[in-house]
Amino acid sequence: MLSATDIRKKYLEFFKENGHAIIPSASLIPENDPTVLFTTAGMHPLVPFLLGEKHPQGARLANVQKCIRTGDIEEVGDDTHLTFFEMLGNWSLGDYFKKEAIEWSFEFLTSKKWLGIPLEKLAISVFSGDKNAPRDGQSAKLWQSLGILKERIAYLPKENNWWGPAGQTGPCGPDTEMFYWSGDAKAPKKFDPDDKQWVEIWNDVFMEYDKQANGSFKSLKQKNVDTGMGLDRVVAVLNGEKSPFETDLFLPILHKIEELSGKNYTDDPKTRWSMRVIADHLRTAAFILGDQRGVVPSNVDQGYVLRRLIRRSIMHAKKLGVTGAFTKEIGEIIVREYSNIYSELAEHRARVVEELVKEEEKFGRTLQRGLREFERVVQKEGGMITGATAFDLFTTHGFPLEVTQEMAKERNIVVDVLGFQTKFTKHQ
Repeated sequence: MLSATDIRKKYLEFFKENGHAIIPSASLIPENDPTVLFTTAGMHPLVPFLLGEKHPQGARLANVQKCIRTGDIEEVGDDTHLTFFEMLGNWSLGDYFKKEAIEWSFEFLTSKKWLGIPLEKLAISVFSGDKNAPRDGQSAKLWQSLGILKERIAYLPKENNWWGPAGQTGPCGPDTEMFYWSGDAKAPKKFDPDDKQWVEIWNDVFMEYDKQANGSFKSLKQKNVDTGMGLDRVVAVLNGEKSPFETDLFLPILHKIEELSGKNYTDDPKTRWSMRVIADHLRTAAFILGDQRGVVPSNVDQGYVLRRLIRRSIMHAKKLGVTGAFTKEIGEIIVREYSNIYSELAEHRARVVEELVKEEEKFGRTLQRGLREFERVVQKEGGMITGATAFDLFTTHGFPLEVTQEMAKERNIVVDVLGFQTKFTKHQ
């Protein structure tokens, strides 16, 4: 069994041996891109250097980057979606390109010294080409020269094999992606990208272009390599687990939730879903609060996302029957488990715990008022909550729209979200 600690350590050791400077994770709050709220990928903090600025530690870099993506927050609880994740990455800033990147990816994945994945469990995709960039036959040939069968290589369009930019504009390019066969049966000879048993575990992005505000693409001054391997997913698939929640990244958190709720993770799908939401959301919240550019709950920007994560976790805890304050205990577990990797969590432990407690207390008062009003509204309006009513629940009673939506969904009641948004925009 390979733990998350093992994989982090091996990854950084491998690229250090191959001439890469190991750099720390950047803040979760972007410094170079005002178009996004959080750092969404390992390359995000490196945009100036991908555009040609010299990095003080050289042209070969590697690290483990903290990342947050909240676009699919409603899907958290299934086997794949997370709001916080760690991205293992290595970069070439105008130094090596496709040959070295692919050869190193192959070596790290297959060598017994490193991950030791059998060749028969790997498949590859490459960019099929379009009006902006040519078909990537070079990458396919490189993979074949290393022993990947032609039948295990698929040419896919931009929606599959193109990465970036992280925001609206910036560095981007075609990529080649590596897939691991997670099925119980022997992997088929031919790679079918639509078969969900093939799980993407790593991609090498060949950054040759700079996307402009008008949607056009210019060639970058230098050709870069940006690779990304999602630690949570890799730990899961290499250990034969269906999701990251069954790995050492989440098990200590889930055990604490089981203790607090008196329920077992395996009791039923609804219990498992709620426990996963709590574990995911409070892990993300702890990292935001413990970040070197720490944010606290508020009604705007990063603070709003943080507040939403904490409050969604509280709602799911109530579904599990958790009584009394609980976020502090979960926060303590997260700080303990991750402080040896991210020292800023230990440094800002007091802020993590204090802000979780404050937000939990504040939301508790909001819930008491809002739940009474929500019940009154349901009795009065029946099968639909109008935008005006949802807006009143929010502004007058402090009941966030997403809480109204979640409670309405449980009762098969429709919420007029568009009407709410219209009222909210006018209010702003």
